Amino acid sequence: MTQALEPRKAAPRRHDREILALAVPAFGALVAEPLFVLADSAIVGHLGTPQLAGLGIAAALLTTAVSVFVFLAYATTAAVSRRVGAGDLQAAIRQGMDGIWLALLLGAAVAAAALPTAPWLVSLLGASDTVAPHATTYLRISALGIPAMLVVLAATGVIRGLQDTRTPLYVAVGGFALNAGLNAALVYGAGLGIAGSAWGTVLAQFAMAGAYLAVVVRGARRHGASLRPDAAGIRACAQAGAPLLVRTLSLRAVLMIATFVAARLGDADVAAHQILLSLWSLLAFALDAIAIAGQAIIGRYLGAGDTDGAKAVCRRMVQWGIASGTVLGLLLAAARPLIVPLFTTDPAVEDALLPALLVVAASQPVAGIVFVLDGVLMGAGDGRYLAWAMLATLAVFAPAALLVPVLGGGLTALWWAMTLMMLVRMATLQLRTRSGRWAVAGATR
Repeated sequence: MTQALEPRKAAPRRHDREILALAVPAFGALVAEPLFVLADSAIVGHLGTPQLAGLGIAAALLTTAVSVFVFLAYATTAAVSRRVGAGDLQAAIRQGMDGIWLALLLGAAVAAAALPTAPWLVSLLGASDTVAPHATTYLRISALGIPAMLVVLAATGVIRGLQDTRTPLYVAVGGFALNAGLNAALVYGAGLGIAGSAWGTVLAQFAMAGAYLAVVVRGARRHGASLRPDAAGIRACAQAGAPLLVRTLSLRAVLMIATFVAARLGDADVAAHQILLSLWSLLAFALDAIAIAGQAIIGRYLGAGDTDGAKAVCRRMVQWGIASGTVLGLLLAAARPLIVPLFTTDPAVEDALLPALLVVAASQPVAGIVFVLDGVLMGAGDGRYLAWAMLATLAVFAPAALLVPVLGGGLTALWWAMTLMMLVRMATLQLRTRSGRWAVAGATR
């Protein structure tokens, strides 16, 4: 009896080791990424309020431009991990190089568009006459680093697909340290002001891209993979990423609608909403680490033809997601009295923030499931379904959120609408995973 049960016990433990080995370093890399903006803000903030405001506007535009192309990481991870599972490392790296070439092309196009339109983009966000010159300067210089930023996304996807999340952690930490040092030296040492901060970020991004390319090129030479651009391969990468682009744009639309509604509720509500959104995003980093592990592991299992193994590890990751979300939610609820004073002492903002924080805390177990299943389906290359599911979610969320001010609801009601959005996402993702149609075996989907 004991011997019969042993394999059942051993499988979850093996899955736990796989998940932890990839998720823990991935979490470290994810946390390091937002530190770039924090370091820039801390250094530029001492130059003056107009410079800091200009940085905020330019950073918002850059973040939006780059995050739209996050599919470069997700789609590449899925494609590379499948070929790793199939035992064809040469094809895996070749697939990764196609993603990197696509990133270079897209990066060059975005940079070329951003340079002449920078003043118009800055004015579109409502920058004042004193802030606009600083925002334009930072945006124009930083736009030169967009190709490197997109290469970092694609190369991160390659490395993760190769079942390595430690290298992205090392590169992210090294990039943060270099960025902080260069910013301080160029802003104050060289006296370049906000332009120095932009140049420091550009140089750090190119250094990170160079570090990733060195790793990928070394792997390509070891396994005899070509480094030359392949038009058919680049086109295939773009086609695979297109549905994930739709998914990402739909998710960005959800966040924009939520901010629009919060602004209509009043100044205190929109201030509290920004705090909630920051905390929600921070918690998402922890849960997204499991999703990244899911992308890499699921792709490898399916590439090896082991659909049963892929489904088993999916079930285990869902358990991890629920447990992680529950712990994070309880911590957030318990820490409310400590968290609120860190962000505001305005009684009106506090009154709006405190009840809505409980809603965010209560939704974390749902978020844990959503992030995990999102990663599972990305790892399976099921981007088309993810696109349609996110569009359906947007169609439910938009009217619910827009009705909040019409019906006299406040910020708490808006965050219940956000929770509804997560519940719809969970329902659509569970529907797909339970059907089993996502688990398509083979080196390609």
